This record gives sequence, C-alpha cells and structure tokens, in this order.
Amino acid sequence: MANTNLARKVDEDTYARLDAAIEQTVKANADRNDLESRFPRDNLKALAEIGWTGVLNEPQFGGLGLGHVDFAEAAYRIGQADASTGLVYVMHVGAAQTINLFGNDDQKERWLKANNGTLLGTYSTSERATGGHWWYNFSEASRDGDDYIVNAEKSFTTSSGQADFYVVQTRSPGAKDQADIIFFIIDGKAKGIESSPWQALGVRANHSGPIRYKGVRVARRDRLGAEGQGKEIIYDGVSPVYLIGLGAVWDGLARGVLNAAVAHTKGFVHKDRNKSLSDYQAIRQELGAAKVLVETLRPWRIELAARLDELWRAGKPQSEILIPLTEFKVHAAEVANKVAATALTVTGGYGYHRGPIERSFRDARAAIAMGPSNVIARDWIGKSLVGLPLELFYEGGE
Repeated sequence: MANTNLARKVDEDTYARLDAAIEQTVKANADRNDLESRFPRDNLKALAEIGWTGVLNEPQFGGLGLGHVDFAEAAYRIGQADASTGLVYVMHVGAAQTINLFGNDDQKERWLKANNGTLLGTYSTSERATGGHWWYNFSEASRDGDDYIVNAEKSFTTSSGQADFYVVQTRSPGAKDQADIIFFIIDGKAKGIESSPWQALGVRANHSGPIRYKGVRVARRDRLGAEGQGKEIIYDGVSPVYLIGLGAVWDGLARGVLNAAVAHTKGFVHKDRNKSLSDYQAIRQELGAAKVLVETLRPWRIELAARLDELWRAGKPQSEILIPLTEFKVHAAEVANKVAATALTVTGGYGYHRGPIERSFRDARAAIAMGPSNVIARDWIGKSLVGLPLELFYEGGE
C-alpha cells in the first residue's frame, strides 16, 4: 500500500521536543521503573503528548506522518535512556503501523486517533506452545454470528495487562493450514483478558508477560484485514517495523552504555597515582574496541529504514528486505551485549553497582532472546544464503 505522507520532513523543533521528553521523563524514570518493575506509562504519555507515538500515522488520524527513518531514530534515542520504554514504544508503533497498512478508516479513527492519539497498543502474537516461533499459532478463532470468539494463551506480550489495545494473531476459524491466519484488534478492557505479573532479569519495566484470551468476543469491525490474510500481515505489517525498531533500541542501548562508561572512566581518578581510569592504555583499548562496534550500527540502521520508506512509498512489500532487517537485529543485539559487558568491565565496582550500566547489562541480554531469537534468526540468514526457503509454516514451525 503506497503512502503519500513520506514527503513530509521532520523539523528541528519536533526532535527537540522528543529529546526534552526523553531527558525529563524517560531518563529520569528509568532506574526507578527498573527497580520497582513499574510500567513506564508516564513515559509513553509524555511521548504521546508530543505526537511521537503516532510517528508513522497519517496526520488526518492524529499522527506526525513521518517515516521509518524517523521512527528508528526515535527508538534509538529512547533506547539510549531506557530499553524498557524503547521496547514498549516499538511494539506500540508496530501495532499502529499494522493498522495503518491493513486497517480501515473506522479502525484508524477509533484506535489511532481516539483520545488525542494517546491509546497505547502492542502486538500479542507468540504462544507458549511454540515458544520462539512466534509466527506459528495453535490457537484458532471461532465464529458466533457476526462476531468472533478468541481463546488463546499468549506468552511474552509486551505491555501485557497495560495496553489499551492488542493486535492479536491466531488461526482463522476452520483454518485449512498453519498459514491460514487472522488478526484482530482487541480492546484491552475486553472481558476475558487475563494477564500475569512480569518478573525478569532485564527490561523489567516493559511488562512482557503472558496473557490469556478466554472467550473474548471481538466484533467483525475489529477484524484486521481479511480472514486468511494473516501471513501477509506477518511478513509486511508486523515483521519489518518490529525488526528495525528492535535493532534501533539495541543500537541506542549500546551507544548509551558506552557514553556512560566513557564519562565514568574520564571522571574517576585514582588519588594514589593521580590518574583517571581513562589514563590507562588497557581501559582505552577496551573502550576503543567497543566504539568500533557501536559505529557499525547507525549507517546500517539509516540505510534499512530508508529502504523501508522507499518500499512503503512505492506500495511494495516491505518483506523484500526481511533478511537484511533480521541481520541488523542480530548484529545490534550482539553489539549491545558486548558493549554493555565492556562498560561493566572498565567501570569495575561502580558499573557492577545498581544503576544505568548494570541495568543496561541486564537489559541487553533480552536482545538475544527476543523473537526471532538470534539462534533462530541466524538459521534464517543461513538458509537465505544457501538458497533454501524459510518454511516458517511447515509442521513444526520452521
């Protein structure tokens, strides 16, 4: 589907408002939210008030009408301050973009524009039964007159129990095969939704916990796209914005933790030798190696995001670059982990103590596991390299 709004250029004031919200709210709340496992609703509210949660939405539906380059830049800047908020932001923008691409005007009015664009959305796709194969569902919707009934047990739904709406994936009623998938927009207050607490090593504020839909009734007007169109939605709606967004958050985390490590090594002085940590060659070499890794991410992110905008503008499938996007996600996750580990090493006891560096070290670990996990993703890349199909919907899920 072609998008004609991408000619609009973001102005400096729009980014200045974003940076102010990140500094004054996202960064200020990060350690507290991590410590208390508190969902970053205040952070998302601050971003929504300046329009950035609607970055890809058309202006007529209350959005900024910008493109993936700006979305990825926003996710990167948020990720520098707080990965938990970055992930909630990415899942929201991804859910909204899926509605942008496959929804109708009524759905855009009710879910994207309503409440001055402050409704928070998220994806709800992966199932406990299939683990990291989040595209492969065993749950199946049923019909009750013109309505649908959804029974599904989902795992790792970011913003679980907190979102105003969920973009939910399941099999179509009477599905012919695993690729016969249907998507719904489900009200977060709908009867029959049960969420569980989120307790984890890292990204403790993103509430990426399990959620159950027990006999949830969904009106036909909230079916997203057509029955059986889910495979297309997965490839061209869910995956591209999700992958570029994830990579951008980990890009931001890597940059942020490196900056924190540099600041500490320059500022901490050994009084017995009157030397700062940065005066030691061994420390500088560790930082230099980390800097080289971080610098590999930004050009790649911008290139891929620009390519997504070109495809969106031309109405072409964004899945054309699914493998490069997957490669970027894998690399960004591994860079974030390596740089966070380096930051912990060069800052010694200070970094190990609870705070931004220690938090980044824990948060970065989530990057490896988030679907597609780096293990699964590398196999996708390898299959593409040797000319084999992905076979995502074959029996067994891969």
